[in-house]
Amino acid sequence: MTLSIRRRSLTRLFFVGIFIILVKVFLYWPNSSVYPYSRDPYQIREAGVLDLVARSGKALDVQRHKFLQVRMGRDDREDIFSDLVKEGVQDFWDKYQKPYIVNAETSNMDAQSVYTALDTLLSLNGWVAALCPTLTRPFAQNKYEDAYDDLIAQNHLYFIGIIVHSADHFLTDQLAVIVQLSKRLGPSNIFVSMLDYSSSDSTETLTDLAEAVLILLGIPFRIRRVPAMTADPEAAYYPLEEAHMRNLALEPLHELQSRRNLKFYRVIWLKGFTCPNDILETIKVSVANEAAMVCGMDWAKHNDFFIFSDRWRTRDILGDQFRQSPSSSTPDAGPPRDKLGAARYAQHLPFQVFCCESGTHVVDPAQSYYQGISYRAGTDYWNATDSEGRSGDPDANRRAGAGQSTGAPERAGSAPCLDSSQAWFCRDLWVNKAKEGMKEEEFGDAIEVNNAKRLRKREAADEENDRRQPGREVDPDANVGSDYDAMPDSEGGDSELPPLEDTDDSRLSVPNSVFRPARIMINPRCVTTYADVSHTQLALDLFGPERDNDSPLEGVGKYVLEDWEGAPEGFVCQEQRQTGGRKAPKTQRRLEFSIHEELERRT
Repeated sequence: MTLSIRRRSLTRLFFVGIFIILVKVFLYWPNSSVYPYSRDPYQIREAGVLDLVARSGKALDVQRHKFLQVRMGRDDREDIFSDLVKEGVQDFWDKYQKPYIVNAETSNMDAQSVYTALDTLLSLNGWVAALCPTLTRPFAQNKYEDAYDDLIAQNHLYFIGIIVHSADHFLTDQLAVIVQLSKRLGPSNIFVSMLDYSSSDSTETLTDLAEAVLILLGIPFRIRRVPAMTADPEAAYYPLEEAHMRNLALEPLHELQSRRNLKFYRVIWLKGFTCPNDILETIKVSVANEAAMVCGMDWAKHNDFFIFSDRWRTRDILGDQFRQSPSSSTPDAGPPRDKLGAARYAQHLPFQVFCCESGTHVVDPAQSYYQGISYRAGTDYWNATDSEGRSGDPDANRRAGAGQSTGAPERAGSAPCLDSSQAWFCRDLWVNKAKEGMKEEEFGDAIEVNNAKRLRKREAADEENDRRQPGREVDPDANVGSDYDAMPDSEGGDSELPPLEDTDDSRLSVPNSVFRPARIMINPRCVTTYADVSHTQLALDLFGPERDNDSPLEGVGKYVLEDWEGAPEGFVCQEQRQTGGRKAPKTQRRLEFSIHEELERRT
């Protein structure tokens, strides 16, 4: 009898032990075959069995999942001020916090005091953001608080990406905008990925402030500081750095999808400063048009007036550069050159473009990042700082190592365009969309129709070339390739740029208009500003005084673009052929763009 009782006791202990082990496995060991990797505090953990069973209503619950709030790459080394800071914090705690903590019941009051302090700090007072609620906008955008209620009620997830490189002058404003968006969309519906790319100003200190604010408000985030790709700024190839930074900022997006099966509705890239309502409206434009990407428009100060910036990355639907139009220009002299785009711009309506990234922009990850599209750059650039003349192209390096010419390589007129990573991203969007909607059986009928379109475009190009001939009236902005937000006049002004090369459009090819178009748009009402730009004056220049009788439905009804053009047969290639950082000289040429050939090359 005693032996039987002992056996039952041992059996019970054995099953209790097995149960405890299984509970620990389910709780602490996600569905991953690499146990140490899952324990990395900096990585998004995969969902375990109990996560799936006891799933809360909030996918981005920072209280339940601590790995949703992570700081990476912080410099925690002691410095001469470390003791001073610690003593100051302890003194503040002893004098102003500890004496007022009576019991646990006062914790809510303490938390409320913190939230009140945050509202005071980031209430859009004292910075450029203070004027957002009062700025003039077409269609009475700022007068109707419920204009975005339908968007907010959908309870989608939004990924906010910020890349900062020694730009502390607007980081606090960006943080204020994030706080305002979290109030509208909900703190558990956004994820902030902030990348500090080798900043040398006070950005690192301000990211400490950002970390504290996001933690207190319960907003998921990953704040990461990374070093520069090269120690020498002159040896850096900016498009490659640009692609590298953006892909790093998108890492949490892919981790949350692959490890926790979370997909974001839209990705919001914050650049410079943009008002919260402008961002919400751009999201609405993106949703209404099922657009792959919708950009705002950024403006830089030049010679006491404001001009459209980011011309390196922006092309209208004909593939041409935007004009360097001052904000005070008449509407018909706006940046877009194509007639439909210019007409819609004059009415402050969204219009289609070939490529954009003008300031803050919204990307649909379902049409891009989740389909394997990432940011990339050309590889056959020339390293002008290397004594051995090293190129980004391995073949060129081997030729140089074999004793062949170490001078800057000659590039064929049909060589790939060495432009920005965003321009590569746009072309990838067009090619990817073509893969989805290829209609080979319709090629024969479509070619006849679209040859007429190509002929009209060619005639327009010939007319433009005639205007550039000696003795003809010349558009002074036609071949200007400088980007005032990235390159001063002294390092690539108008006179330094060669004339555009004509494309050989005579050979037979399947026209781009046959393929399904990538929906890339610009919302001209979403403006981005930088240092020294008066947001108030810019709004008045662009939109004029707001009329009291404007109806919000007037603008909403015109969000949708019904007629979508195919990609142009060629585009103005503005490229950076050699290293030299962001301000390296850029040159221009006109280059063919064939979606059909791109598809054949990639398959």
